[in-house]
Amino acid sequence: MQITGPVREVLSWYDGERPGVKANLARMLMHGLTGGSGRLLILPVDQGFEHGPAVSFAPNPAGYDPRYHFELAIEAGVSALAAPLGFLTVGADRYAGAVPLILKANCANGLGSIKDEAITATVRDALELGCSAIGYTIYPGSDRQYEMFEEVRAGAAEAKAHGLAVVIWAYPRGGSLSHEGETAIDVVAYGAQIAAQLGAHIIKVKPPTDRIETAQAKSAYEAPGCDLSTLKSRVSHVLEAAFGKRRLVVFSGGPAKDIDAVYAEITSIAAGGGHGSIVGRNTFQRPRAEALAMLRRIAAIHVAAGSAGSQP
Repeated sequence: MQITGPVREVLSWYDGERPGVKANLARMLMHGLTGGSGRLLILPVDQGFEHGPAVSFAPNPAGYDPRYHFELAIEAGVSALAAPLGFLTVGADRYAGAVPLILKANCANGLGSIKDEAITATVRDALELGCSAIGYTIYPGSDRQYEMFEEVRAGAAEAKAHGLAVVIWAYPRGGSLSHEGETAIDVVAYGAQIAAQLGAHIIKVKPPTDRIETAQAKSAYEAPGCDLSTLKSRVSHVLEAAFGKRRLVVFSGGPAKDIDAVYAEITSIAAGGGHGSIVGRNTFQRPRAEALAMLRRIAAIHVAAGSAGSQP
């Protein structure tokens, strides 16, 4: 396989990393419809654990079966499929090698009163399943943030020692943050910085709003020349917070929304230099043919933006 120029550039951001890690990053970056562009399109299916089966899959009952999502990911040409242990166990054997896998190694659920994540899988599980990466969620600002940081840092170190890439879902929440503040530009950028500091190779964040949540950030963001009025400019700023655009940052799709709104948001993310999308419910809750068309169009948006020079 000939590694393209954009992918070689991305891999250069991780100079000094173990060769196995860079090989797995290349595996994802060269796979599927965005392959070779330096952009990623990831299908996450952890929602059954996180939000509940009916909430996640009843709109499209075929989605109760993990094999449906393996086949959707393969046919759509995504960069990787991300899911918890039990889900990947159902299809990793049958579809071995057909799509890169990311094991989501900590999970929450919607039944408890405290928002937290439990370690639900190990690096050994990821290796046995043939995964390219392992993923963790962190909640900067939450009451248990420091324990989460320690758990994730330990897991990331073990993963890297075995050649796996590390993906961190950075979702600030809790503590003094308001609900609206969870997606404020200063908070999303701070979450991306923390994920990078914990050793993430790929960082997942939510699209940021123009809200400024923390008092200490207001003066910085209100300085002359700091324009965060558009999603494009805010995405570019979040990338700056991820080691000066030297870490892959992908943006979530969030709850299901109007399809034109999805495309408009992703177009702005791609124009701002975002390294891709990680889109679940907005695709798999739709009929299969519609989901396939949607994933292919999202891939095309990112590839076009990369070709136009948005890639840093």
